[in-house]
Formats: sequence, C-alpha cells, structure tokens
Amino acid sequence: MAGEPERYQLVIGPRRVGKTVAMHQTVQQLMAEGVAREHLWWLHLAHPLLMRYDLGTLIRAILEGVASSASADEPVYFFLDELTYSPDWDLWLKTFFDERWPIRLVGTSSSSAALRQGRIESGVGRWDEQYLSPCLFTEYLHLKGKPSALSAGNTLAHTLRNLTASPRITEGLTQDRERYTFVGGFPELLMQRVVDDSQPSLFGQDVPLDTDTHRSQRVLRSDAIQKAVYQDIPQIFGVQNPINLERLLYTIAGQMCGLLAPTTVGCDVGLTSTTVEKYINYLERSHIVFLLPNYAPQEETVQRRGRKVFFVDSAVRNAALQRGTAPLQNPPEMGLLMENLAASHLFALAQQTNTRLYYWRDQGGRYEVDLVYDHPEEPLAFEIGSAEHHKLRGLKRMQERFSRFTGQCYLVYPDAPNTPPTVDGKPGRISLDAFLVSVDTQSEAELLKRVADVTNL
Repeated sequence: MAGEPERYQLVIGPRRVGKTVAMHQTVQQLMAEGVAREHLWWLHLAHPLLMRYDLGTLIRAILEGVASSASADEPVYFFLDELTYSPDWDLWLKTFFDERWPIRLVGTSSSSAALRQGRIESGVGRWDEQYLSPCLFTEYLHLKGKPSALSAGNTLAHTLRNLTASPRITEGLTQDRERYTFVGGFPELLMQRVVDDSQPSLFGQDVPLDTDTHRSQRVLRSDAIQKAVYQDIPQIFGVQNPINLERLLYTIAGQMCGLLAPTTVGCDVGLTSTTVEKYINYLERSHIVFLLPNYAPQEETVQRRGRKVFFVDSAVRNAALQRGTAPLQNPPEMGLLMENLAASHLFALAQQTNTRLYYWRDQGGRYEVDLVYDHPEEPLAFEIGSAEHHKLRGLKRMQERFSRFTGQCYLVYPDAPNTPPTVDGKPGRISLDAFLVSVDTQSEAELLKRVADVTNL
C-alpha cells in the first residue's frame, strides 16, 4: 500500500553460508549509492556488551545522537547480525514498524527462532524471512568458471524437460560433485585458496581431496556444529546440558536418510522420547537437519506417519562423525550421501517455492519413493539409486496409487542417460549431476523472483 513503510528483511540460514557477507555487500551498495555513513549502522547483537541492552535502547540512542537527521525520506539503515540474541527483538521490530521509526532494517539469524510461538503475530506484514541455503552445486560450478547453460522453466518439471532435450549438458561433473559433497556448500571453504610450498590452488583443485575434506571438517565441527550446539541453541532455547544435544546429533548423523524413531534414539543416548523430539526440533530450527514426512493426500494421515531425517549439508554430517573421505570406499554409505545430497538441494528449492517435500512408503514398507516434490500443478517423484538396475517398484506403485504422478517420476543415479518419463508411466532416468543442476537452476530462478517481489513492495 502507498505510504506503508518497507518491510524489514530477516536473513536466516545455517552458520557460514554467507549471511553476514550478504549484509556487507548491501552496505557497500548503499555507500556506492551515496547514503551517508552516519546513516549506516552495523550491530553484532551476540556481542556481550550489546546483549545487555534491548534493541529499542540501542536504536533510540543512535537516532537521538549522530543520526538525528533521520527522516522517512532519508532513513537510517541498521544491519543487525544475529538479531535473535537481542531480548524481545520481535516486539521491538513490531514497535519500530507500527510507529514508523525512520529506519530500514536487515537482520540475520542462524536459528529460525523467529518462527517460534509468539513471534508469528508480530511478524505478519512487518518482516519477510529470506532463507539462505549453503551454496548450490551450480553456484560452486559458477565460481569455478563452469556456469550451467540450462534454462529454467516455470516449474521444476518444465526445467527437467529442458534438460532431457539437451542430454549432454551436464557431462564431466563427477569430480566436481564429489569435492562439493565432501567439502560442503559453504562459500569460505569453497573459495579458500589452498597454498602449498610450490603451487597455489583455488578451490583445492590441485590438492588431494583428503586434504580439502579434513580442513573442511575441522572448520565445520568448530563452527557449524559446536557453536550451534554450545552457543546458539542454549542461548535461544535455554538448553541446560548441551552435551546431550551433541550426542543426539552424532546419533542421528549415523541414521541419516532413515526413519526417525524418538523412543529408540532416546534409549541410545539416555533421553526421553519427548526430549529427543524437542532437541531435534532445535537442530531443525538451527538449520542443521530437516525432516521429511510421509506423503499422503490427507494432512491428518501425514502427521500420523513417521518422518525421515536429513542434513542440510552432507559435509556437516561427515564432519560430525569425522568420516573424512572414507565413504568413497563404502558404497552403502556413499549411497546415503547421494540421497542426502539430492534431498538437501530439493529442500532448498522447496524453501523458495513454498512447496512441501516428502518421502513416500506404504504402510507395510514394501514400496518406497525417496523424494516427493508436491508442486500443486506438476508434482514430481524421485528415486535415488546407484545404478540403472535400481528397483522401480516404488515409483510404479505410487503412480498406481496417485494418478497425479503418472508421467512425473524419475530414477536418479550417477551415470543415467537423461531421458524423460513417458505418459503411460515409465519413469524417466536422470543423472545425479543433471538432477542437481536442474534443481539448482530452478532454485536460482525462484530466488530471483522473490528478490524482485521484495524490491517491488
């Protein structure tokens, strides 16, 4: 509406995905546009000194001091790193917006605490949450000078049809995908220059995969895991004994892509099933893991069935278990990493399109489909395998049960020929690299749409 203040923007996502860097880039852009320096303020709200004050006190002091000339036409821009560390941050954002303080605001958080009960009402119409995932595989390829030539369609199904019309477009990416899988989609790790005594190398391409992987896992254990478990979650959710949370994380890392059984997991780590559920919810809101429910047409049936657990980035799982590159010699484990890789990329797309993502299995567990992308117009189902002889009975059964998936199913495996499904229900085949490129191409297109929508508000 005309005259309404612009919504605030909250950037959420895992640690080390570049949320702070994105804010730095925004500051640089505003400076280039001529915004006065006294109208640009950066507050790291996890700092012990700033945590002593509420957000209203801090911002009022700045507005009454060096930025006293602020107005609706020339607002002060505040960049609030780790916003959710500030007490009553949501109520203050509501106050700023409703009272039309002369400010524009961007905040970051490594936890989606903004979605907790009691935060939702404050945020309606006042701020938008933008999810920043780890670097997509196509973003990694772009950094390496290998941009994808695939065109995005209106939906993922359309993009997949574009791919199968050009089946050789994703050849030669196996080594890149393996390095990406083990190093992870974290910009600093992907871009870090590795220097030995004789030859510098960007992205570790001239360095053995073991070297890159072990360096990555040291960093991820320290930052993405231990800081989340011992700093973020205790601070935001009040966990008193985070070592139990860490033990739970290691346990579910060993069960990645499997059905979550809170009672069994609780027995393994000495926690009640209720506490296991609560802790997994914290890990999910901290963007370390995500859960997929079992697909069913009725919501009440979805809620009754079991969930599968995945990691937002496979490298975090490997870092938690200190696996190095050992999965390369362990085909079953490598198969789970490929499934998690496919799931995490489809999950990133689902976040951009507000599309629900599931797995599916019948009640007896005889038939199963790994990933169900429940787009309202063009739903898709994917089975992730290691070779062409992977069984298709799950995909076939799903099409029999749910006719909307007929001609919308794919078998994904590393060296698949990239062929489309047939209208009579024969599943298409698509390589894992082609699947990742297709999903990422669509995800990038959807993100651009969202940015454009925010810009035009």
